[in-house]
Amino acid sequence: MAPAGALAARDACAESVREPREVAPFSVTRRTSSDIDEQAASLRDWNQVYEQMTPGRFVGGLHEMYFAGIQLFHESTSQAVHEAGAPWTGARAIGVPVRMDGVGRFRGEPVDTDALVTLGAGDELDFYTPRGFEILGLVVDERALEAHARQVEHRDLSSAVAGKGVFKPGPERLGAFRRLLSSAMQSLDVNPIALQYRQTQRVLAQSMLGAAVMVVAGEEPGARCAAACAGRGNVVDAAKAFMRSRIAEPITVADLCRELGVSRRTLQYCFQEVLGINPVAFLRAMRLNGVRRDLKAAACPADTVQDVAARWGFWHLGHFVTDYKRMFGELPSETRRGTLRPGRRARR
Repeated sequence: MAPAGALAARDACAESVREPREVAPFSVTRRTSSDIDEQAASLRDWNQVYEQMTPGRFVGGLHEMYFAGIQLFHESTSQAVHEAGAPWTGARAIGVPVRMDGVGRFRGEPVDTDALVTLGAGDELDFYTPRGFEILGLVVDERALEAHARQVEHRDLSSAVAGKGVFKPGPERLGAFRRLLSSAMQSLDVNPIALQYRQTQRVLAQSMLGAAVMVVAGEEPGARCAAACAGRGNVVDAAKAFMRSRIAEPITVADLCRELGVSRRTLQYCFQEVLGINPVAFLRAMRLNGVRRDLKAAACPADTVQDVAARWGFWHLGHFVTDYKRMFGELPSETRRGTLRPGRRARR
């Protein structure tokens, strides 16, 4: 006769088979085109017209991801193109050139690889791109972005972008933003299963919103003063109490900022002063421990490491595995195999 624990695990797995897990909606698309009109129509929910400006065969490419109201894309065009039109109603689009053979012009302003371009609700796209052009794009709901800026970063985004289409945020901020978009697209292309989980989508969406605010508006003024004047210990205690109340969920920095009514920068100063660790690292450790608990529980052996990691919001599998091994001294697959092996003795 099977022990009660084994029967419970088997029943849990059977229940998961009878009632399939809800998959969060998302799409991942790759297209190549030799027709410029097809290229213009490829980007989801955009109303665009492309006009080829230099002679020769046109070759275009699009790699696009769409989830939780977030659109990520990498577009390439071989010839110089004039782009006109707009994204969907209420959207804020931010584009970061990756490669270009020459200088472009966005709404009359020069653009090179040291700049980013942005288009808000009601703005018209007017972009002359040179030959050999590649761009990374992020499109989000503008109201959601402004709310994130206000509640988490304590910035007035509308005033920061008013009347502006081209920004030069500096190599550090621009490089960090470009790396985040590129890393997300590459990782999710390899591990698209992560996008099936709402937790992953929420964590990634908040990362994108925060990065968009920082690259356009920078950090909030007076952050150091606010942090110095705040009751740092009280802020950290309240943060830990909130995390304890949600121990089975992947809490984010944005969640803490909204709950406590403090900015991201203030929260960082408080954690650094009181605990000697920044809140991003602290929350990552909490989520890693959540993954480890679930791997050790092994309620359903059909779950893969990728499944469990994605439920805790880890969308970059390579970074997750590295962080997990650094934290616990073994790979997540070793934790899982050890748990499933009968008679395994606990490590000391």
